[in-house]
Amino acid sequence: MRSDVYLFFDGNCEEAMLYYQDIFDGKFEMIMRYSEGPPEFSSPEIANKIMHATLSFGTNSQIKLSDSFEEPLVKGNNSNISITADDEESGYAIFDGLADGGKTTMPYAEVFWGGKFGSCIDKFGIQWMISAPANDNS
Repeated sequence: MRSDVYLFFDGNCEEAMLYYQDIFDGKFEMIMRYSEGPPEFSSPEIANKIMHATLSFGTNSQIKLSDSFEEPLVKGNNSNISITADDEESGYAIFDGLADGGKTTMPYAEVFWGGKFGSCIDKFGIQWMISAPANDNS
């Protein structure tokens, strides 16, 4: 299992990514723009904005980043704790536990990028993103 910080920006994610890359001497493992995702998640205004980026640095550290256009961002709601579970079942158990007594913002389900993902706000107001790789049934 792994835990990372996921930061959201109001249209200036690319500027922040390059800033953090320079500070942490990092390497981008992934950069996906909204235009590269499903059409229902994009529009001409945001097509070139960042849907997801992963910046790796140090021995085993990452920051995940995204431009968010679903709701106004204010200090305090622009970060999540991102958990990558070892498998779908343990991901569901973690998600279910965190969502209990809180609010599900995206149900834990299969996603277009592979595996499963869900997000919630726990009963203490902490925002969580839980993902798991697809089960290998080969």
